[in-house]
Amino acid sequence: MSYLSPTDYLPHDAPMLLLESVENVLAESAVCRVTVTPQGVLAPFLDAAGDLPGWYALELMAQTVGVWSGWHRQQKGQESMSLGMVLGARELVCAAGCFPASSELTITATLLMQDERFSSFECAILAKGATLATGRVNTFQPSQQELASLFKQGVNQ
Repeated sequence: MSYLSPTDYLPHDAPMLLLESVENVLAESAVCRVTVTPQGVLAPFLDAAGDLPGWYALELMAQTVGVWSGWHRQQKGQESMSLGMVLGARELVCAAGCFPASSELTITATLLMQDERFSSFECAILAKGATLATGRVNTFQPSQQELASLFKQGVNQ
């Protein structure tokens, strides 16, 4: 099966879109990829050595979860791009502290549980078969009314 670009599933624009391709989406998982290179989408975030700091692990995982959600919304005939929120991450570990220059990262997100608006995913970031980061990402899907209220409050302050 072929997939659209991550931009078709996520409400992100450059430079905040950190994924390059969608590799697979199933009922309970998604796989995306990105390469750590000065010519790629991660270029603005690389350190002097060309590595991606480890704290980007959460955003890479969250965007992969967003792709999963957007693809499923699209399959149901709903608007594929909807703003979701990361509630937090548990046991998020990036052992090396960074993602090495020139590495192709494969980001996986596997659904652990989901109800109407809350979800939890077990995520991992791999390169050349080695696991570089793992963690559990918890998300919340606000209603349009909640989003409108949230953004209205931000403008009025």
